[in-house]
Amino acid sequence: MFDFLVRKTATSKDDLLSGLTVALALVPEAIAFSFVAGVQPLVGLYAAFMVGLITAAIGGRPGMISGATGALAVVMVTLVADHGVEYLFAAVVLMGVIQVGAGVLRLGKFVRLIPHPVMLGFVNGLAIVIFLAQLGQFKIADAAGNLQWLQGPALYLIIGLVALTMAIIHFLPKMTMAFPSALAAILVVTALVHGLGLDTRTVGDLASVAGGLPSFHLPLVAPTWETLLIILPYSVILASIGLIESLMTLTLIDEITESRGRGNRECIGQGVANVVTGFFGGMGGCAMIGQSIINVNSGGRGRLSGIAAALFLLSFIVFTSPLIEMIPLAALIGVMFMVVVGTFAWSSLRILHKIPWTDALVLVLVSAVTVFTDLAIAVAVGVVVSALVFAWQNARRISSDTTVDQGGTKTYRLHGPLFFGSVQSFQDQFNPAEDPDEVVIDFGGSRVCDHSGLEAINNLTERYLNQGKRLRLKHLSAECRTLLDKAGSMIEVNVIEDPRYRVAVDQLG
Repeated sequence: MFDFLVRKTATSKDDLLSGLTVALALVPEAIAFSFVAGVQPLVGLYAAFMVGLITAAIGGRPGMISGATGALAVVMVTLVADHGVEYLFAAVVLMGVIQVGAGVLRLGKFVRLIPHPVMLGFVNGLAIVIFLAQLGQFKIADAAGNLQWLQGPALYLIIGLVALTMAIIHFLPKMTMAFPSALAAILVVTALVHGLGLDTRTVGDLASVAGGLPSFHLPLVAPTWETLLIILPYSVILASIGLIESLMTLTLIDEITESRGRGNRECIGQGVANVVTGFFGGMGGCAMIGQSIINVNSGGRGRLSGIAAALFLLSFIVFTSPLIEMIPLAALIGVMFMVVVGTFAWSSLRILHKIPWTDALVLVLVSAVTVFTDLAIAVAVGVVVSALVFAWQNARRISSDTTVDQGGTKTYRLHGPLFFGSVQSFQDQFNPAEDPDEVVIDFGGSRVCDHSGLEAINNLTERYLNQGKRLRLKHLSAECRTLLDKAGSMIEVNVIEDPRYRVAVDQLG
């Protein structure tokens, strides 16, 4: 699905160089997301440093990069506007506690329930979001403060520099893998701009990245029930979005690197990172798909790459901010455009007409919802639609074969699951008025899945009793017997056989 020139093993040199590349790309992203959330740039930069450092050290996916993200920033902006930045810090702390709880309860494994079309829609939607976010750098404010597209030489210059950056990233790995191509492109374009005195915007034009070390800071909010009611909804949403984006990015990096991350450990790592960040004046964060792909594409495999990226970023803030502010925005735009090219699942366009139309619908739907709302809503919509489609398809699969033995007993051999979606089809299989006095339902090829299935059996039993006839059940699996035992007096049936075999095993590792 993905076309990357990546190394399969980790080395300290690769991790350090890729960490430097990622750190350079983190600066404008963190500043931009700070503006989106309505906070000072250092709030985003500190979050990128602390979340990146802690998750790299204790998270469940070596090589994955975390920091301040746009998906979280768009949720934070209302809280900051209505209540102030101190409430944001408190919400980030509570967000982290919720995420730690999710990890302790081992909820990370449920990312495996996300269907593949949802995953494709996720990466395509994020690729589009990353692309659209870069287009803002092609605009400039006029005298009235309104943003206008660049025109003339200024537009041609930035397009040319972006194209040069992308060309270096694309062609350099074909000649040598000794140096990260993204870092080489940033250095070449920066040297070219300042060597020739080209007039184009730099990181320093966005905001200053100079600052000191982050300091401990208790959120200045009243520890009251009213405060909790204000921040709790935001914390729950932020925690959900953060975990979904992190776990899905983890799955994506697993696929690229052909290795396996640990979802529950990542939940705990993200949670600890956000708790710490909230107490040190950061805006919180989660995994960043763009920077993670830059990292693995530059050779970053081990935890050292993420740790190095965070420490390089801190050194930029404290020691070398004047140098970082010299980097042309065009170079960083080019890097992110290459991330878009690498992230978008181009194969999904070729297979749209080959896969079931329902899967194609889910893929396109998730991509669109990701772009126009946020990731959490997009994934929820995709999972719900996929589940409804699955339920509908399985509801139509229930059927039965009938036989009548020499004693006049009629047996229905049921095929397909009995659950809420198939209840009506199950009821339609039987005709109590015309059936003989003895009727047996053979569940050897079926199973009872939920309370709706139990209620359907109970209703069917009453229909036969009302006709003065007897209904018995046969070949129930152990799971079905457990459901019947739990139902107790809710359902009155006769089970005539219970051989020791299982229709299915309900285990989720």
